[in-house]
Amino acid sequence: MKKLSRRSFLLNTGLAVTASTAAVAVPSLLLSNADSKYTGKRLNIALCGLGRYASILADGFQDAEYCKLAGIITGTPSKAEAWKKQYDIPDKNIYNYQNFDNIKNNKDIDLVYIVLPNSMHKEYTIRAAKAGKHIICEKPMALNAADCEEMIEACKNAGVQLAIGYRLHYEPYNLEMKRLGQEKVFGQVRLIEASLGYRTFDPNEWRLKKAMSGGGPLMNVGIYCLQSSRYVSGEEPLSVTAQFGPVTDKQLFAEVEASIMWQLNFPSGLVSNCTSTYNCNVDRFFASADDGQFELSPGISYGPFKGRTSNGELHFPDINQQAAQMDGISKLLLENKPLPSHITGEEGLKDMKVIDAIYKAAATGEKIMIV
Repeated sequence: MKKLSRRSFLLNTGLAVTASTAAVAVPSLLLSNADSKYTGKRLNIALCGLGRYASILADGFQDAEYCKLAGIITGTPSKAEAWKKQYDIPDKNIYNYQNFDNIKNNKDIDLVYIVLPNSMHKEYTIRAAKAGKHIICEKPMALNAADCEEMIEACKNAGVQLAIGYRLHYEPYNLEMKRLGQEKVFGQVRLIEASLGYRTFDPNEWRLKKAMSGGGPLMNVGIYCLQSSRYVSGEEPLSVTAQFGPVTDKQLFAEVEASIMWQLNFPSGLVSNCTSTYNCNVDRFFASADDGQFELSPGISYGPFKGRTSNGELHFPDINQQAAQMDGISKLLLENKPLPSHITGEEGLKDMKVIDAIYKAAATGEKIMIV
């Protein structure tokens, strides 16, 4: 399928999603410039951390309408110089981790997008909040639920809004999965299976260091499996059982799990079986309901996605997920509107409570209630 710009996708969404599903269909907040409330201003965003995903986000800005890359925060001078030249970033909008707090005096930065290792999310969210900047924090929100609560409180006290980088809430195939599940198009969903993983080989990768990552694939790709189970069902899980997979390389996985499987039990009786792994490549979502099935494979990574239901194949445009996410958030902030609950810090906290329970269940072999 030809890759379309985010704007072209929005202008053609009526071909794929009905208007009656506005609550879960393509976000209506992403409107064209014809929207009378849009003044042409763009939200100025600074990327905090310039690793691999920051480069993907930087590409996303090229297709964005409501935001632009205005600043960077990095501890590596060579990266600062390279990004300055490539993206024409002025010196006054370039910070390191020591002088980051001075960003409070910079009126040309509206929002800080935190793309740092997991262990740094809490500190830099709180520092950005104290500087009076809105925040997007990459998932997982923090190392544990207690840290999430501190981050939420800091943002409330500072009067800034906090979003978590849940890009799939802006992606049409996943929005359709959400619609099919929550609207019970094929009846009550009884079973969900979600798996995401890839093979990793680099022993120096920060994601394999527990102090920086908080855990293995669950703290990286596993959160997508958890998220999809929650937003497709529209329910919150009651309990979980879990199992660590075999340690296939004792040196590589000396600190974090190589893989983990878990089973979530929901109020309706739905069971969600999920797997996240660093041992193999897998990218799949499947749901079975009383009167049919629906699935994506690939389904919860970066795409391009392929989907089908009991009625046939699904066809949606391939969009720039990062541009859609950042534009969706930026437009609301430009209009001084609250962000939707499903991408806020409170949503990140819900995920971390479940992740905490998954690790406890895997470590103890017991069913853990989620509170």
